[in-house]
Amino acid sequence: MRISFEIGADFRETQGKGASRRLRHKGKVPAILYGGNKEPRNLILDHQNLLTMYENEKFYSSIINLKVGDQKQAAIVKDLQMHPAKNWIVHVDLQRVLEDEPIRLHIPLHFKGEAIAPGVKTQGGVVSHRVADVEVKCLPKDLPEFIEVDLSQMSMNESKHLSDLPLPPGVTIPAIAKGNAVVVSIHPPRAEEPEPVAEAAVAAPAEAAPAAGDAAKAGDAKAGDAKAAPAKKEGGKK
Repeated sequence: MRISFEIGADFRETQGKGASRRLRHKGKVPAILYGGNKEPRNLILDHQNLLTMYENEKFYSSIINLKVGDQKQAAIVKDLQMHPAKNWIVHVDLQRVLEDEPIRLHIPLHFKGEAIAPGVKTQGGVVSHRVADVEVKCLPKDLPEFIEVDLSQMSMNESKHLSDLPLPPGVTIPAIAKGNAVVVSIHPPRAEEPEPVAEAAVAAPAEAAPAAGDAAKAGDAKAGDAKAAPAKKEGGKK
């Protein structure tokens, strides 16, 4: 099987939130190793070493050589929890890998040929990536690093589904049984909608104009009343 990373670890005897908190303060990460017809084992990993691997895309789609003392165990990362506000790994779940047992792992999709696809180059379409990775099932020896998706022949309004992905021998996609989901498509660009703020700005002067007219009429009416008042007064003297 293809081994891409090696991680040094120690067995962890203490458990609980307090023990895990103390480990993190020392630059360590609590972890658990399970599967492979063996009992789960609590482990301690080095945070700085783990953080360097975490930033590599292959870390999640490769088999890892876990070294504890003089013992070695092939494993895969099943879950990795990050701190919600800090760049800090909180906990890692690892699963043992056996050569004769199938594994399920998420593999990244690498898209190529977008710029020369007829739907983009000559028809003005836009590429929409629906998924960035896909879960595969296979024996450890058949595990691919990634799946390449060629878009160079796609036209406008065409899509590629899970069943269209080129899979190596011995590799399957379990999700197809639940539905042949769209992976990537090329569609027309969406028309830009007018900004509502601009419409309000244009409408404001039109609404203000009648108000100004009403004010002018009111001013004329008051002026007429002012002229009529003295006439009545003089008539009273006569």
